Amino acid sequence: MPMLSRRGFLAATVASSAGLILPARVRAASPRLSLAATSRTIEVQGRAAKVWGLTNGQGGPGLVLDPGQDFAVDLTNDLDQATIIHWHGQIPPNAQDGVPDMPMPLLQPGETRAYDFAARPGTHWMHSHIPAQEMALLAAPLIVRRPEDVTADRQEVVLFLHDFSFKPPEEVLAEITSGAAMAGMDHSAMDHGTMDHGTMDMGSMDMGAMGMGMGMGGMAMDLNDYNFDAYLANDRTLDDPEIVSVEKGGRVLVRVINAAAATVFWIDSGSLPGQLVAVDGEPVTPLPGSRFGIAMGQRLDIALDLPAEGGAFPILALREGAREQTGLILATAGADIPRLPGLAEAAHPAFSGDLSQETALRAVVPLPDRAATTQHMLMLSGSMMPYHWRINDRSWGDHIPVTARTGERVEIMFHNMSMMAHPMHLHGHAFQVVDTGRGRFAGALRDTVLVPPMGMVTVALDAGEVASWMLHCHHIPHLATGMMTEFVVQA
Repeated sequence: MPMLSRRGFLAATVASSAGLILPARVRAASPRLSLAATSRTIEVQGRAAKVWGLTNGQGGPGLVLDPGQDFAVDLTNDLDQATIIHWHGQIPPNAQDGVPDMPMPLLQPGETRAYDFAARPGTHWMHSHIPAQEMALLAAPLIVRRPEDVTADRQEVVLFLHDFSFKPPEEVLAEITSGAAMAGMDHSAMDHGTMDHGTMDMGSMDMGAMGMGMGMGGMAMDLNDYNFDAYLANDRTLDDPEIVSVEKGGRVLVRVINAAAATVFWIDSGSLPGQLVAVDGEPVTPLPGSRFGIAMGQRLDIALDLPAEGGAFPILALREGAREQTGLILATAGADIPRLPGLAEAAHPAFSGDLSQETALRAVVPLPDRAATTQHMLMLSGSMMPYHWRINDRSWGDHIPVTARTGERVEIMFHNMSMMAHPMHLHGHAFQVVDTGRGRFAGALRDTVLVPPMGMVTVALDAGEVASWMLHCHHIPHLATGMMTEFVVQA
């Protein structure tokens, strides 16, 4: 999914998937954008698969907005069942947030609904807020470019990740939540050896806190609870990867979006040195490395420099604790394209038990420094058998909302008492990571933070619009079994 760039436009247009390219002059001629929730057919490992998707007016996936362009979108439901779309990473008026009956009802088949709000810049995405529909790939990138993206002498590429099953999503959810999926898991493939961070600069990180396959409390953690049939990068697997044409000696910004239901990945740029320059759409002080972790719902912007001699450069997404991998290939003209296996020789290391990357991140523009007037601790708990996940020992429907008053500084400590990591996502707000158990710091601004097993993460935010906002785990089977609550902002 390469995107419009100043110097790489010609190369980008000949890449194998150009659905996100939409010249500014075309957008300017139409003040409103159209988006359709629809069914589509893709090919996965040589088999046709019917999935869902969000397509723009040109038939491509997702939306790209220019700097300063409002989110003015007409969403049409072309499916045969009701749906609703959440604009993940955006901060719309609460009525447009895209959660069933909070407060808007589902969008019925054939219905069109208008959305209008100021777009928040960065790498974001959009997806159904109905678990089975999201697992059916009813999702797409949502990129809002900054002025510096337009003037930068670099090419932009989107890497959109999914886990995929040929089975209906409802059947997959039933297998996971019944515990039947665990019986078929290959636990021998879980690597419990030494953490391998590639070439990430770990100089300031506490290596002693990183146990491979271990939670923060030193006990073995559960990394994966379902073996999907395939892991997709821009709807493709490594037996037929997307080849993106790039320039020798050029610069590339890879916008990575983890839209998977239940899979944490490493993003590995191999021989290309990289810098992590933004997370969840918000700039961070550049963090050098060639391997970075990303949980469900999170986004990474990784800047890469290509060598003057050119070549072919795989950008891989490695499933943590397992051998599966997916990705795309950046290639200069005439380069030999390597054939890459979908399975590595050995299991990839774990990321979920480690907070070193999170602790190393620093926001370019942190929240204004002021004391919190409201503090909450949320206990995250649950188990694989029975498959039940809770916040403060309560499930959705029996939950007690987290409350705050609009405009006040709020801190939330997520305390994970389970043996699985939880990517916690808050609607309608951006928060700042301020503590990972090693002392206070001005960490990254995010909307989704991964809380390791037996670990704690504290975030700070300024309470926004008076309304009820969802706060939930973005591991979709966890969400489906009740790991949700509300963040209720009062006047």
